Amino acid sequence: MQTITLANGIEIPVVGTGTNTYGKEGNQYNGELNGDFNALKSAIQAGYRLVDTAISYRNEAGVGKTIFESGIPREEFYITTKIPADDAYIGSKELVEQTVLNSLKNLKTDFIDLYLIHQPIEDEAKLKQTWQVLESFVDNGKIKSIGVSNFTIELLETVHNFARIQPVVNQIQSNPHTWNHELIDYLLKNDIVPEAWGPLSKVSLEQISKLDRIAENYGKNWGQILLRYQIQRGVVVIPKSHNVERQASNLELFDFELTKEDQFVIESL
Repeated sequence: MQTITLANGIEIPVVGTGTNTYGKEGNQYNGELNGDFNALKSAIQAGYRLVDTAISYRNEAGVGKTIFESGIPREEFYITTKIPADDAYIGSKELVEQTVLNSLKNLKTDFIDLYLIHQPIEDEAKLKQTWQVLESFVDNGKIKSIGVSNFTIELLETVHNFARIQPVVNQIQSNPHTWNHELIDYLLKNDIVPEAWGPLSKVSLEQISKLDRIAENYGKNWGQILLRYQIQRGVVVIPKSHNVERQASNLELFDFELTKEDQFVIESL
């Protein structure tokens, strides 16, 4: 698995698995928890080591249990989770601290590789307070890296002005529906790794047809072409599938390279 080196010198795999529908009835985000993590088990068996969860997914404990029971050393995994931006979790310094401790317990781990603020916190005082608590957990080794999710350039500049430890990742939507080119350019210029959620989502049939034509030249499928495009421009991708074949397919990205011409076509979708 290829990696990207974060600004703090730690490496992150360029491909991971999302988990927001794992362990839930009907594989639905809002489905009742049912403890079925076979999709995560098969992803781990396929070779995924970056595992992305969040408190709002309600499945941290199931993700942690599945990783723990995999028999694979903890150090081989790169575990990401996220703190919600509402007052139940960030209303006070103590609440933020307890939230992180709960994540550590749920994930059955002594440390979390990447902890993100899941949504923008518009109240600067609460944003600063939350960030400073996360920094303290970096200081004591319980969190290796900290970052944000769905943050705008303006909000990133706000964090930059008070942060002692700068965010190393901004997890954002990036797919043919919303490429977020301007934001990604900013992140790359400022040594913040862009990480794409939903990289294979919201793709129209017309776009798939164009991607299929490109894919034929490489002996690949349209999803692999989209993921390869993101990786080549320095974006980490976290596709998610409940299908064993597609999970494997989404990792087969390192035996070809898109031409500049094909990259331009994809960028223009």
